[in-house]
Amino acid sequence: MAKRDYYEVLGVDKSASEDEIKKAYRKIAIKYHPDRNPGNKEAEEKFKEAAEAYEVLHDAQKRQQYDQFGFDGPQGGFGGFGGGASMDMNDIFSMFGDIFGGHGGFSGFGGGGFGGGSQKRVYQGGDLRVRVKLTLQEAATGVTKRFKIRKDVTCSACHGTGCEGGAQPETCPECHGSGYVLKTVRSMFGMMQTQAACTKCGGEGTIIKNKCKECGGDGIVKGEELVEINIPAGVDNDMVVTVEGKGNQGKHNGLYGNLQVMVSVEKNDDFERVGQDLYHNLVLDFATATLGGEVEVPTLDGKTKIKIEPGTQPGKQIRLRGKGMPAIKGYGYGRGDIIVNITVFIPTSLTKEEKNLVVKFKECDNFKADNAEKKSLFESFKNLFKKVNCKEQSPKRANYLRKNGSLFSGIICIYNKV
Repeated sequence: MAKRDYYEVLGVDKSASEDEIKKAYRKIAIKYHPDRNPGNKEAEEKFKEAAEAYEVLHDAQKRQQYDQFGFDGPQGGFGGFGGGASMDMNDIFSMFGDIFGGHGGFSGFGGGGFGGGSQKRVYQGGDLRVRVKLTLQEAATGVTKRFKIRKDVTCSACHGTGCEGGAQPETCPECHGSGYVLKTVRSMFGMMQTQAACTKCGGEGTIIKNKCKECGGDGIVKGEELVEINIPAGVDNDMVVTVEGKGNQGKHNGLYGNLQVMVSVEKNDDFERVGQDLYHNLVLDFATATLGGEVEVPTLDGKTKIKIEPGTQPGKQIRLRGKGMPAIKGYGYGRGDIIVNITVFIPTSLTKEEKNLVVKFKECDNFKADNAEKKSLFESFKNLFKKVNCKEQSPKRANYLRKNGSLFSGIICIYNKV
């Protein structure tokens, strides 16, 4: 069965706040809880499905990646947040501390237990974040980057145990190695048994009497690692590529965090990027715009020639389909376009001979625009500005207009005076 959208699972909008997501999950979790639906496989699956959705949507980073890339993100960890069906029930119940205000997990509703077994504390290492710069060409084709990162690694002196001289941690006398203690409280569901982390050992189930001098008993020290990451084709500014297990290591041989790579795409002299499309400003001389011809324009694959029709007007756009940026694998398809914006160069200084030639041209009927042509030309510019209106377009497109608007305005003024 195909996965359902996480927002649909919890019954919330994509704009839902963290509190709304938490309330929605709490309601579903209570409704389909195993103790309320003993032996009901469908309820159990809905319970797991809701837990998977909450696991992603309550985490700001995971939610951002899910909103961008859905379930099937590119290699490196854009998508795929772990299937709810494969989640261990203990992992799900451990999330209830955040939802219901407890610590650790539930032991049961109405006294019934679930999960069972030891839940010793396992430390999770922190995530690391680095920024990598790419050229537009690298962003278009994808690239492998290698760099050193400074991070928490296993202490070589104690091999992560935190004990001095090769000793091993001792079993906690308070929780007898389980890492938690049980408490019975009265709730709206009746008597409920909860489990909380043991305060003596911090939930680890063991204690260290003689701490390692190298790491101070934490089992981790600062070190360096050379990492290699594959950046997929099509990435854009501020996108995040997540490499699982390449962050800091947790204390006492705990779990590794993730490495989050922030992408920065350098500005390009030839193109302005808007989504998957690339915009290029082509300035024609007066003769080519009037007589037509062929001119070279840049693409991501090198230069190519395009045909200029006789009488080409400023503001005309020529679209090179499929020559833009590729879609990120698993999020969209195909390639964008290169859009060539045409302007005509008007000289600001002329020699006497050149001025005389222009005067002769001015006297020719073909160089005079009648009212209908003026209106048609002005309307075409109005339509162009409607298409790139700052209020109707993305911030990137609006920024592009701000940079190039003065050039278009100048052309309108010139032709309005004819």
